Amino acid sequence: MSERPVVIGVAGGTGSGKTSVTRSVIQRFADKPLLMIEQDYYYKDQYHLPMEERLKTNYDHPLAFDNDLLIEHLKQLIQEKPIEKPVYDYKMHTRSNESIHVEPREVIIVEGILVLEDERLRDLMDIKVFVDTDADVRIIRRLMRDIKERGRSIDSVIEQYINVVRPMHLQFVEPTKRYADIIIPEGGQNHVAIDLMATKIKTILEERSEK
Repeated sequence: MSERPVVIGVAGGTGSGKTSVTRSVIQRFADKPLLMIEQDYYYKDQYHLPMEERLKTNYDHPLAFDNDLLIEHLKQLIQEKPIEKPVYDYKMHTRSNESIHVEPREVIIVEGILVLEDERLRDLMDIKVFVDTDADVRIIRRLMRDIKERGRSIDSVIEQYINVVRPMHLQFVEPTKRYADIIIPEGGQNHVAIDLMATKIKTILEERSEK
């Protein structure tokens, strides 16, 4: 790569459809693989804490994330250097001993609820996207995901949403919308917005290849 990679941030509340948006964009570039870096992989390592303390972790708060490491890795990828992406073990509530080898690509999409919250991350991004979906749709999606994929009870998911997820969304996630260059309503269902986003990326890549 002769040019600096294009870095795109995709933020939005839990269940907003930001992962669906990211995957839909990536599918449109099958001949030119895009790289997705998930903020969820960068939760802080909690190996030094006893399990009862780990269970109290508020995963919807900015302090839950190791943004220093995420920023370091993004800078390495921008410099065309590979990284070892961490893996988070949700059962143990700490970082796994495993990692994923990641090679740099021309387009890097950084996806997560709070990727627009940290100014240092925003400064590395060429395009900032916020996926904006109604709260009732988001809670239903989260409910279905946590019950099916994480074996949670309905009561525990609802209690966590009311006491933690919703207030954190209002305090930290929703305000980052003002930093977005593009706001995509209804997430992965908004095919027009996804097409426009993909077209913009394609235009940037074509302009760079012509230089």
